Amino acid sequence: MSRDRTPLVLGAILAAIIVAGLFLPPWLLFILTIGIARGLVALGLMLLLRAGLVSFGQALYYCIGAYTAGALGIRLGVSDLLLLMLAGAAVAALTAWVLGFLLARYRGIFFGLLSLALSMILYGLIVKNEALGSTDGLNVLRSTLFGVRPSEGWLRYVVVVTATAAAVIAALLVHRYLSTPLGRLAPAIKDNEIRVEYMGASARHAIHVKYVIAAALAGLGGALAATTVGHIDPEMAYWTTSGEFIFITILAGTGNVIAPFLGAMIFGAIHTVAYDLSPNTWQMSLGAALLALIVFLPDGVWSLFTRRKAA
Repeated sequence: MSRDRTPLVLGAILAAIIVAGLFLPPWLLFILTIGIARGLVALGLMLLLRAGLVSFGQALYYCIGAYTAGALGIRLGVSDLLLLMLAGAAVAALTAWVLGFLLARYRGIFFGLLSLALSMILYGLIVKNEALGSTDGLNVLRSTLFGVRPSEGWLRYVVVVTATAAAVIAALLVHRYLSTPLGRLAPAIKDNEIRVEYMGASARHAIHVKYVIAAALAGLGGALAATTVGHIDPEMAYWTTSGEFIFITILAGTGNVIAPFLGAMIFGAIHTVAYDLSPNTWQMSLGAALLALIVFLPDGVWSLFTRRKAA
């Protein structure tokens, strides 16, 4: 068996960000941070996709994480980046644990549409709630770390390094989870759920656990995005946001925990360039990229690495 180099690669990526971040402009650090936030959501979607499930409402937990960070800042004055990210992940995970008892009963298109409906319910509640800023949203306090507020010139660097460290830890935990018996059930559930039950394992319990983990990662990413942008609004729960996360997951593939972050960076690059060239029709560029991916790389960008390894 070949040696697993995923932890080594993740460590190298963290070291590269720490060094390269000192020389990158603030706008690029901002794009990297948002890419990491999206990658965290896609990492959770990867777990569901491995089990044959597609969530069209993952923006629900992305928005919950963001509004948790915003509410803590406004109501309690909490601005520590790590605390806000952990709080966003915890609230999202708790919500998913409750809703998961319902969603774990469904498969296929019913799972996807039910998750979408729940996300749109949250969107409607926020839009009608003036205390949450309604359609205008809310501003988020400027980030601190361990009680220290970095200067304007160092803020983006501190945030991107912290975000990368959190993403590496999350990826390592998911990588470890995938090597456990519960994590290895995903392909079996996708292939034949009845046989999984005959083996004595509970497919419903396995899906419930994956759903909660995916929600926690989405909440983590939402809190990170909120503190990075400095503003939250109901659009974070809208169905188009969930569509972006699905696009990233399909673009990346499910071969490795690094793939979602690679897909998020590619998505961010395509989005930035397309919006700069044609602000009114940038969606066409994303559509063309997805079409090309389906035709030439049906297993995602990560399949390029697996093909090379196989060769």
